[in-house]
Amino acid sequence: MPAVPFAEVALRLRPDDDVAVAKSPLKAGCEIADGPQVLCLNQDIGRGHKFAVRPLADGSIIRKYGQTIGFARGAIRPGDHVHLHNLAVRDFARDYEFGTNVRPLPPLPAGSERTFPGFLRPGGRVGTRNYVAVISSVNCSASVSKYVAERFRGPDFARNFPGVDGVVAFTHKSGCAMPDDEPTRLLQRVLAGIARHPNIAGYVLIGLGCEVNQTERLVKDFHLDRLQPGEQAPAVMNIQTQGGIAKTITAAVAAVEKLLPAAAAQRRQPMPLSKLTLGLNCGGSDGASGITANPALGVASDELVRHGAASVLAETPEIYGAEHLLTRRALSREIGEKLVAQIRWWEAHARLHGASIDNNPSVGNKAGGLTTIYEKSLGALAKGGQAPLAAVYQYAEAITTPGLGFMDTPGFDPVSMTGLVCGGANVGVFTTGRGSVYGCKPMPCIKVATNTTLYDWMRDDMDINAGTILDGTETVDQVGHRILEEIIAVAGGKRTKSELQGIGDEEFAPWLLGPVF
Repeated sequence: MPAVPFAEVALRLRPDDDVAVAKSPLKAGCEIADGPQVLCLNQDIGRGHKFAVRPLADGSIIRKYGQTIGFARGAIRPGDHVHLHNLAVRDFARDYEFGTNVRPLPPLPAGSERTFPGFLRPGGRVGTRNYVAVISSVNCSASVSKYVAERFRGPDFARNFPGVDGVVAFTHKSGCAMPDDEPTRLLQRVLAGIARHPNIAGYVLIGLGCEVNQTERLVKDFHLDRLQPGEQAPAVMNIQTQGGIAKTITAAVAAVEKLLPAAAAQRRQPMPLSKLTLGLNCGGSDGASGITANPALGVASDELVRHGAASVLAETPEIYGAEHLLTRRALSREIGEKLVAQIRWWEAHARLHGASIDNNPSVGNKAGGLTTIYEKSLGALAKGGQAPLAAVYQYAEAITTPGLGFMDTPGFDPVSMTGLVCGGANVGVFTTGRGSVYGCKPMPCIKVATNTTLYDWMRDDMDINAGTILDGTETVDQVGHRILEEIIAVAGGKRTKSELQGIGDEEFAPWLLGPVF
């Protein structure tokens, strides 16, 4: 039986890579023609998994994407499966050059600017959805906030307020028994970000009354009482001041009812793509993520940046080992050093808790072919395309700079996306290879499958199939432009699969710092 041509069954991402990635499951004994040489697989290789294309000595660097993904644990033969059993993580020096690889994206041709129908808010913000929020300052008011939102569900609400996407309760497990410093300030930044979010037409803020995170202080410190012309004044109340649960629910329901007519009067109108802020995330990644969905999303991200929009990467522990590639794209040394400082914080944070950043990838990531955090990070970074790095943000910090940005967040998807949402992202794209079903209100979230098998199996949850790249029926650029068109359509009102499934009410998850007392 003749050897199978290499390009039919595997991908070598860079000419000097030591490993190739299987496009589909391959059996031991399969012979692959690699130019004049024939390589025989020594073990079964799963889709998205790696096999060696040359002999590797014990301790030698192993490269994928042209970058270090780990070190050989024992001698590795050509055709060997390269994974957890023979690929080790070891620290290695990264050259933090600053701004040495800044390549501005080509400008848009004249007359090619595009628009989407969005909601113009006071102060010039633009929404892609039209919600009213009930925001809980502390876990002690979470149930009350939820009960208020539940009063505005069902066919009567949809019939009476057809232009309002819903009333959403934003609840969490914190707000008290916490240090009254950075942990509290971070939570307040998150809640203020929801209050100011362009997809929120109005809100009610509910506290208990005796918590650390006082509602009055939140309003004052984050200037939530400084209203733009035409902006609706929020209602702020505490359960203890109102006289208990039932009285607070009655008062909060009445407050929402006052907000709804103005929210319902909002109408979409043409807005430039520069008014979009794109949140980039990946979860349940596999060996195809960095080959299909992530680089395709990078193409879409670059196109939005060319239109003057902001596009923001996140998940600091999941760029670990690849951060030097971002510092080289930083528009200034200050931006690059801010990113490195975030990396150093995470290293210290891991040591403080007796952990290591390289405990990532997850169980599902490993089953999908990802072996080390360095490999995962290199693939995750592809979501940011080729644009220069224009800004670095703290968690939930307001996103104010057009272009590619990076936000410091954990790798845990709900916490990471909550930071991006509260920074002002008004549309998100989430790539997945294992099948994450994530969605988040008030931001619509488009999910991109990295492989066709997943897309076909979970078609009700996946918006776009990027597995066509692996199948050979589309290029990265073609899928990237499909993602761009989906972003524009969703920003203009098209429902994502997660919205159609009703996902997004329970996924609000602020990053909780510090001890609980």
